[in-house]
Amino acid sequence: MDESEYLRWMLFSRRTLDSAKGDLERGDYNWACFKSHQAAEFAVKALLRGLGMPSYGHSLSKLLKGMEDILKDGIIQTVKTLDKYYVPTRYPNAWVEGSPDEYYTKEDAEDAIRLAEDIIGWVEEKWRSLKKGES
Repeated sequence: MDESEYLRWMLFSRRTLDSAKGDLERGDYNWACFKSHQAAEFAVKALLRGLGMPSYGHSLSKLLKGMEDILKDGIIQTVKTLDKYYVPTRYPNAWVEGSPDEYYTKEDAEDAIRLAEDIIGWVEEKWRSLKKGES
C-alpha cells in the first residue's frame, strides 16, 4: 500500500470539495456539481493508486469496476449519479439551447456535494479497514 500517494490524492479531493462548496455559496451550481464529481473521482483514484491499481478515466462507475467485492450497497448508485455531472455541467453543446448554468439548481449542487462527501467518507473508511488487514 502506498500511503503517501493515497494521501496526496485525498488532499486534492478535499480541496476540490471545498472549492465546490464555494461555488455553491456563489450560486455557480453547475460548477459545484462538476467539482463534486471531481472530488469523488480524486478520492476513488486515491484508493486505487494507494493500492497500486490502475486509475485511468473519469467515470467513477468504470473506475470501480472489478472492485465489487469491497463496494457497499448504494455506492454504485451514488457514483452513477455523480458521473452524470461530468460533461453537461461544463459544455453548452450538451444542451439543445442555453448554457449549463441555466440547468442546475441549488438543490442539485447540495445533493452533488452530499454525494461526493459520501464517496470520500466511503474511501476513507475503506482505506482504514484495508490498512488494518480487513476487507
